[in-house]
Amino acid sequence: MYAMTGKLAAQPGMRDKLSAILVRASAVVAQLPGCRAYIVNEDVADEACVWVFEVWDDKESHDASLQNGEVRALIAEAMPIISGAPSGAELRVVGGYGI
Repeated sequence: MYAMTGKLAAQPGMRDKLSAILVRASAVVAQLPGCRAYIVNEDVADEACVWVFEVWDDKESHDASLQNGEVRALIAEAMPIISGAPSGAELRVVGGYGI
């Protein structure tokens, strides 16, 4: 399995809008092959930041999702709201509960 986490900072006062776009994205990717989880989280300590945690069958499934027209449209909608470059990490799932 392949996982990743991403931290996105919204422009001032725009976190709710960014979160809403990402929640809409979760509904799209939930229908795509290989998506196991797409969880949108708002940072409690930083009013601008949203974290996304994703789990996929493999990296290829994730990469293929980025070619989906609906996903690309949501990315384009979110880009003007995002302040700075996203950060995060690619992860290899080794076990646990909830997958």
